[in-house]
Amino acid sequence: MTSFTDFGLRALIYMAALPAGQMTNITQVTDTYGVSRNHMVKIINQLSRLGYVAAVRGKNGGIRLGKPASEIVVGQVVREMEPLQLVNCDICAITPACRLRQALNAATEQFLRELDNYTLADLVRDNHPLYKILLPAPEASTLAGC
Repeated sequence: MTSFTDFGLRALIYMAALPAGQMTNITQVTDTYGVSRNHMVKIINQLSRLGYVAAVRGKNGGIRLGKPASEIVVGQVVREMEPLQLVNCDICAITPACRLRQALNAATEQFLRELDNYTLADLVRDNHPLYKILLPAPEASTLAGC
């Protein structure tokens, strides 16, 4: 996976760990993961276009999940964010006889089918070690799971 998709999933995990509906901001997410703000802005913009993140402008604005964590399927997020072409067969001399593309496509589909077994809620529900890492103590103690 590219770092774009990786940090997109991490940003979603961060937002899913927050109490339901609570806003955060890009700075908090970038500080938590040590990624550049510019990179995270692009990621959040893409997640917002896809409906996974709701971005609210203004004084009391911020970002939060755009739909319930239980409705965000990890495999679908990866499909929509990741250019899943593992090799470029268009420029290869052996393409007419090669079976690698078929094998890689099958492996990619198995990978995505496995990720389809998980929602964002599955990754954060009752994950108290995660809450301790991501959230300040008062917020972590108010979580009852997603």
